[in-house]
Amino acid sequence: MPRPRQPGRHRRPEPLVAPEDAPALVLAVPGAPSSATRSLAEEVVSIARSELPGLDARIGYLDGDGEFPSLSSVLAHAAEERTARFEQARAAGMDVKEPDGPVAVVVPLLAGPDSSLLRQVRQAVMDSRVAAELTDVLGPHPLLAEALHVRLSEAGLARADRARLFTVATAADGIILASVGGDEAVQAAGITGMLLAARLAVPVMAAALDQEGSIASVAEQLRGSGSQQLALAPYLIGPEIDASLLEEAAREAGCPAAEALGPYPAIGKLALAKYTTALGIAPPQAQSTPAR
Repeated sequence: MPRPRQPGRHRRPEPLVAPEDAPALVLAVPGAPSSATRSLAEEVVSIARSELPGLDARIGYLDGDGEFPSLSSVLAHAAEERTARFEQARAAGMDVKEPDGPVAVVVPLLAGPDSSLLRQVRQAVMDSRVAAELTDVLGPHPLLAEALHVRLSEAGLARADRARLFTVATAADGIILASVGGDEAVQAAGITGMLLAARLAVPVMAAALDQEGSIASVAEQLRGSGSQQLALAPYLIGPEIDASLLEEAAREAGCPAAEALGPYPAIGKLALAKYTTALGIAPPQAQSTPAR
């Protein structure tokens, strides 16, 4: 027998689905396209779709061509499809209004601000000649601090859970949070860094991979304040820089490094949150795991 509906405040909320004919979520992916980049982006949009059934999520590459569609071409195609749906409905005799509002909401696949990459995103949107809304980058956010913690623990550089009575011999007692985008990116990363420091109970300082001497300077400051075992935590999703830059930064700091954030589930959830906020719809709030 079906279970009776729960009355009053104990009723379960109806699951949220994407509004009919809602704008597409277009993930703007920086960096040189590759099969690895595509796999990462596809996993991020898959997470977003699982959180919001019916979501039209697409991927556009800033340096796309051929098998990797450019951001401007993806936006143009989304506009053509919406116009075609309207024309088909009208030809079928349906009483439909001509669609208005944005064709798409563009979400940059960036953890922090990078003025150079964001200029490229804005230029691609203008080149498409499509009404699209551009959101902020994904961070700073507590979920990114959680993701950084997980990546460090996966590399054996941090305890997964401070409440457990075991030690990690290689656990770092000072974290260099590596960002790209200059001073603005370092300041934004510093906010997430404070959240990460609260989780790990060790000092965390942000540095810029694209500023000469920044990584080495922060490493020196951490060692000068008493940290002996440092670790490099990339405040990056991955495609925005060449992986060799991280290896070089780790050598410069003289410490091991964790993996970039990659397709951690929080990335897809944050991309969706940017989209729903832009449209004024509210999915259930994603919760980060508190430091213990």
